[in-house]
Amino acid sequence: MGALLIILLIIFVLLCMGIRIVPQGYVFVVENLGKYHATLQAGFHVIIPFIQRVAKRVSLKEQVADFPPQGVITKDNVIMQIDTVVYFKVADPKLYAYGAERPILALENLTATTLRNLVGELELDQTLTSRDNINSKMRVILDEATDPWGIKVGRVELKNIIPPEEIQRSMEKQMKAERDRRETL
Repeated sequence: MGALLIILLIIFVLLCMGIRIVPQGYVFVVENLGKYHATLQAGFHVIIPFIQRVAKRVSLKEQVADFPPQGVITKDNVIMQIDTVVYFKVADPKLYAYGAERPILALENLTATTLRNLVGELELDQTLTSRDNINSKMRVILDEATDPWGIKVGRVELKNIIPPEEIQRSMEKQMKAERDRRETL
């Protein structure tokens, strides 16, 4: 009787270990003995304990990556700081789990290098006035480059462009002179 109770308890524990409930907006990537097996959609699932495991829990919701300011050099050798925000979704959970070791860090580094390449082709005035153009070019480049990682880039925004202090002061003086000129008219 005691052995039967222990066997039933072990079976119950194994069944509980195999139950997985995937919340809405997420998927679970399951491995079978270390190899990709399936992607579990939202709902109730049973996996085989010790044989199968949830390798990665992936959110299918749109995510926001706010990267720290990057030092960027323009075509006319002006160094400025630019904040970038990238909006993305996971399009393929399997590629997201196995495409890059740390996909968010890879996206951050790719964003920084792409930003440096694009701004490096522009002069200071062009950089300050063509924010939408830079955003759209970056979105296209990042979206194409992140396909092997299972990421779909929806939007890229240059949150803040900070020129060097000397240039900021001269821009402020120029704006003040323009305001003064308008007042005298």
